[in-house]
Amino acid sequence: MKPVLFAFHAPILGEVTFPAYFTLLAIGFGLAMVLTVRESRKLGQDPQRILDTNLWMVVWGVIGARVLHLVADGHFHDYVNLCRAPELVPAIDAKVSWCATAAQCGYDYLCNAATHTCHPPKDCFAALEIWRGGLAYYGGFLAAVPFAWWYVRKHQLGWWKTADLASPGIMLGLFFGRIGCFLNGCCYGKVTQSAIGVVFPRGSAPWRAQLDDHVIAAGDAARAVHPTQLYESVACLAIFALLYYVVRPRRRAFGQVFASMLIFYALARSICEVFRDDDRGVFFGGWVSTSQLISLPLAAGGIALLWWLARQRRAVAAGA
Repeated sequence: MKPVLFAFHAPILGEVTFPAYFTLLAIGFGLAMVLTVRESRKLGQDPQRILDTNLWMVVWGVIGARVLHLVADGHFHDYVNLCRAPELVPAIDAKVSWCATAAQCGYDYLCNAATHTCHPPKDCFAALEIWRGGLAYYGGFLAAVPFAWWYVRKHQLGWWKTADLASPGIMLGLFFGRIGCFLNGCCYGKVTQSAIGVVFPRGSAPWRAQLDDHVIAAGDAARAVHPTQLYESVACLAIFALLYYVVRPRRRAFGQVFASMLIFYALARSICEVFRDDDRGVFFGGWVSTSQLISLPLAAGGIALLWWLARQRRAVAAGA
């Protein structure tokens, strides 16, 4: 776990820090932009318009991802309390579980003298501080795609051609983003006895959750959990490779790469959700998560799109 990837002191600016999650997310989608702009030239599209599309999709993606995080991940009241009563918000990665002074808590945390627990300082803008993490991918996807559809049609870039162009890059960006989640300690998995289990440090989100659930005592180390962040990261890299090196060269109609991305990611995400244990919105007694509910219609949409494209191709062939 390494929430801050690296930091340095700069003249005038002072301490400059690079949060692991946001830095890796930026690297991932930066590479995705380079990939799509390069490929757009081969498809006869305007590279500048494609770059603009990418940038706007990132903007709307971040907005949508933050909104879904606030609505579905169970932290809405924490953001409210950070402005009204920060002492009610647990410092999930504090260095101690019992404190007498703020210095013991670490970071910028404060110590509640009445309860001897650490808590964050008052922050009325915490909901906007996306560099600290807290982005739900599906929210970003559902916000970015409608805007992209409007923008692409406005500038006549070809919707299915552009959707295919963007799909591998989205998976590449998520590959880096989930590594950032791992370093940040969020999106963690359930307790496991398997050899691939990962033990997060005391004060981390998994440790705090296990403490609150009475799985461990305050002085205990956290139990090993499934590294679900890495599961999804590897899955996204595999989907990227499959889309870019297998589906894309063999497509028979634009839209097939996009449809395949919907199906493959929905399947991978649904499987990863089975092993996750963080607060992210669950239904039916915890058996189904928000992401699984969203995955179902997206996968169905991908299958329907492949069927429709095949039907269109047969119709064209029959009329030839």
